[in-house]
Amino acid sequence: MNNKRWLALGIAAILLVLSLGFRFMSSLFTTDVESMLETTQKKYQEEVIEKGSGNKIAILELNGVIQNTSTSSLLNSSGYNHERFLEKLEHAGKDESVDGVILRVNTPGGGVVESDEIHDKVVELQEDYDKPVYVSMGNTAASGGYYVSAPADKIVAHPATLTGSIGVIMESFNFAELADEYGVEFNTIKSGEFKDIMSQSRKMTEEEHKILQRMVDDMYADFVDVIVKGRDMSESKVRELGDGRVYTGEQAAENGLVDATGSKDDTIAMMKKDFDWSNAKVVEYKSGFELNQFLGSTVKSMFGKETDLIDMKELLRQSEGPRAMYLYSK
Repeated sequence: MNNKRWLALGIAAILLVLSLGFRFMSSLFTTDVESMLETTQKKYQEEVIEKGSGNKIAILELNGVIQNTSTSSLLNSSGYNHERFLEKLEHAGKDESVDGVILRVNTPGGGVVESDEIHDKVVELQEDYDKPVYVSMGNTAASGGYYVSAPADKIVAHPATLTGSIGVIMESFNFAELADEYGVEFNTIKSGEFKDIMSQSRKMTEEEHKILQRMVDDMYADFVDVIVKGRDMSESKVRELGDGRVYTGEQAAENGLVDATGSKDDTIAMMKKDFDWSNAKVVEYKSGFELNQFLGSTVKSMFGKETDLIDMKELLRQSEGPRAMYLYSK
């Protein structure tokens, strides 16, 4: 094959690639861009679950680990968004058309601060906006998931839900012996005795352990107090149940941690019956279109499992330092 034919084939290949590229871009941007941009301005879309002309019940889904990662990574844009969830709770309170709220909780918990922020928003819905809040528990509603559920007017768990795990955990790794074995040396310069507390390069001292244990005990006391107030239980009973173990939904109903067992549909029916809202309209808050979420999903679909490694790296970067968690981990 002579040079002219090679050149012709090369040009044809380039034209083919350009044609496919233009065709893809054309299909992307002919999908009513104006409408898509309008949608980006709407933070919440209301998907009607049950039609009705009476009162209005809003369902908010709480899925994933409760953690404010504050990351700009495209690949982490489709997970739990803490600020967005708080905004949804605020929106449900301020929306005068909403009469009641159901939280669909499916989380193993997460950060102490983040869990407390959600808890406070739930209480605000009840006290400042005078709106009942019911909780429908999914597969898991443990630790921080139970913390945010505790103040609800009614908690409904599936019989097989894993809930409970009442307590606080703080963990770190200690690589000292491994480093010694492979000749790795750590150099630490610090301003105070406890600046490198929970350091991964050495064994924890007894005094450091006491300091951290006091912190965890204080946070646990806050957790207990939330349940005492939310569930109208005695402190002794809460501490008896709150030894860190998980309970099934059935067990939780027996020991008073939840009010009833049932599904999300059962929870909706209970709220309708309890407040005589037989003709209530039920909507579910869906997040509006977000460009970074769209691009993140697209990248994941293109590169598949390779993005899991990037996700893990990002989570490790976000969790460089040890922190106290209301978290159920297996």
